[in-house]
Amino acid sequence: MELFEVLLKKSAEAHGHLCPGQAVGVRMAMLGCRLIGLEEPTRHDQIKKLIVYVEMDRCAADAIAHVTGVKLGRRSLKYVDYGIMAATFLNLQTNKAFRVISTEEARELSFVYAPEIAEKHLQQLEAYKRMPDSVLFKVQEVTVSIEDTDLPGPTRRKVACRRCGQVVRDGREVIKDGYPLCRPCFSGAYFYDAREISLPEINREPNWSSQPSAVSR
Repeated sequence: MELFEVLLKKSAEAHGHLCPGQAVGVRMAMLGCRLIGLEEPTRHDQIKKLIVYVEMDRCAADAIAHVTGVKLGRRSLKYVDYGIMAATFLNLQTNKAFRVISTEEARELSFVYAPEIAEKHLQQLEAYKRMPDSVLFKVQEVTVSIEDTDLPGPTRRKVACRRCGQVVRDGREVIKDGYPLCRPCFSGAYFYDAREISLPEINREPNWSSQPSAVSR
């Protein structure tokens, strides 16, 4: 694995800015991977062994994904909406898993590790670069039970929703009265008042530039 400062610089560039959350996320990923024995997580033979569960949708999550190479589309990155600055690193080959949690004490101790910096934001950033893992994090060894339908690889199951007909993949359907339903039909969706539309803007070909093709017209 590359040095911390190199990973932090690259992660911040990919994320769009440098912040304390980036420092926490990079160090969290480095520690988590080290604990499960994957020192080069982005390497082809190691990325296949790695699953990471992130518990927040903040800057640290991008840093963790950048350092480890996990991705939603590869099914190696799992988002659990807990609102906790924590991530669990699972080695699929050994089943070893560790949950790394950012401590609130680290924030309060920033002045100890970067006393020469007055501005709070910059002080935290520098302190998170300097403090030991044991101050920045708590670590729990955990057991993760992962279903076949959550593993990377091809779609393992798909069914059609009894109500709307939408295909649901990877076991995400809900069974009600013996029939499969998609989750929006079962418990409501994050959107509402859905209406299918037909407009020129949705009838373009991938390489369309200025004029739609004859087929589009």
